[in-house]
Amino acid sequence: MMKSAMLKRNMATTMKANHAAPRVTFLRKVAQTAGVAASTLALTFAANAADIKLGSDSGGLQFVPSEVTISKGESVTWKNNAGFPHNIVFDEDECPSGVNVDSLSHEDLLNAPGETATSKFDVAGTYSYYCEPHQGAGMTGKIIVK
Repeated sequence: MMKSAMLKRNMATTMKANHAAPRVTFLRKVAQTAGVAASTLALTFAANAADIKLGSDSGGLQFVPSEVTISKGESVTWKNNAGFPHNIVFDEDECPSGVNVDSLSHEDLLNAPGETATSKFDVAGTYSYYCEPHQGAGMTGKIIVK
């Protein structure tokens, strides 16, 4: 009986001494998780510098906006909006020398609302592109990379 009482007293003393430890550990983990989430979100926004609609809200066959300026290493995302199908094709003669326009182009047609395509730009210069099915209607765009 004496051992049992001593064990209970030792457990109570240990619990009192460490009662704040689980709370501190929990708060530390919450803070770390929040920090990682904020960093990830910041990188996402920094990496994706521009969003371009494929087709205007009123159904016009155009890129909205038709011209954007970004920094080297940033990405552009095109989102199917109206008047589809659309695609994004870069003109080799209208891009910086040495750039692989095939890796930037998205020649497969985007057929569904909300479908997206993203390209990353690592070389400074001016990039001209068009929508193949609607090029004759003037659906062209420009990306300036600084």
